[in-house]
Amino acid sequence: MKKFQLGEFEEIVILAIAIHNGTAYSVSIKDEIESRLARTVSLGALHAALKRMEEKGYLKSYSGDSSDERAGRPKRYFEITALGKKAMVHAKETRDGMWKAIPKPTVNALAGTP
Repeated sequence: MKKFQLGEFEEIVILAIAIHNGTAYSVSIKDEIESRLARTVSLGALHAALKRMEEKGYLKSYSGDSSDERAGRPKRYFEITALGKKAMVHAKETRDGMWKAIPKPTVNALAGTP
């Protein structure tokens, strides 16, 4: 299922878009990631990932209304496509499968429980 694979940053970005449920634009995505993961995100890296995922067919974008606060420039909003949803499910199932494959004593040790 190589065609559905997401890189780690792509997975984080698409999850942030899903959290915003139709209202995601670059700054809101950046803020979501930074607040939830305590991780700095450069807008350049984010825009590159958004463009890459749009080219792969995982996302689609559209322009919103222009505003005076943005000097007349419209926000670019992002939505997850059906293919993007399949990629998300594949990523989750892959990670879940890896976690389930770890022997129970090791999982407990990782979680800090005896």
